[in-house]
Amino acid sequence: MNTLAISPICARIVDDLATQGWSQHDFFMPEDLTTQLAKECRQRAQRGQLELAGVGRGVAKVVHSGIRGDQIQWLEEGQNTSVDGYLALMEQLRRVINQTLFLGLEDFEGHFALYPPGAFYKKHLDRFRDDDRRVVTCVAYLNEHWLPEHGGALRMYLDEQQTHDVMPLAGTLVVFMSEQWPHEVLPASRDRLSITGWLRRRA
Repeated sequence: MNTLAISPICARIVDDLATQGWSQHDFFMPEDLTTQLAKECRQRAQRGQLELAGVGRGVAKVVHSGIRGDQIQWLEEGQNTSVDGYLALMEQLRRVINQTLFLGLEDFEGHFALYPPGAFYKKHLDRFRDDDRRVVTCVAYLNEHWLPEHGGALRMYLDEQQTHDVMPLAGTLVVFMSEQWPHEVLPASRDRLSITGWLRRRA
């Protein structure tokens, strides 16, 4: 992976986070990496490795299909070359953000997410009430040939009257401050693949 090629995008992400608290890039990932990650996600689903995502954490975590319907598996370094490639991009982004915004970000955690047709995730914030480690949310999309009529947008609530929809097109990355922007995932008419993750600071 040529990290020099991604550096200007990282710089723009930093500028956007500093000025408006969110950033969207439609061609963040190389096409070959996006294709490999989508293939890996589908293969894990076929092998039954994705699990229904829960709401909450720890002993209070429960599966609630009326709130969210995605299936997930957490990423770990060394699992797969494409996963390692993506984790390297997130590590570069973490370093650039720390160098300029001084957020004290220590690591990245993320998972594959597959939303079957009709699945959704109701409006929420990416910050637990009793845990402030998640600082920056990063969502990368893996869906080739996605059309508006397929649905599945990430809807961000910028204020009481204004929303911004991000279509889950392959290669797109959206980054935002986790505690600042409520958002939801709208239902889609086909499988919707992504990697959802967070740049975290020390608790």
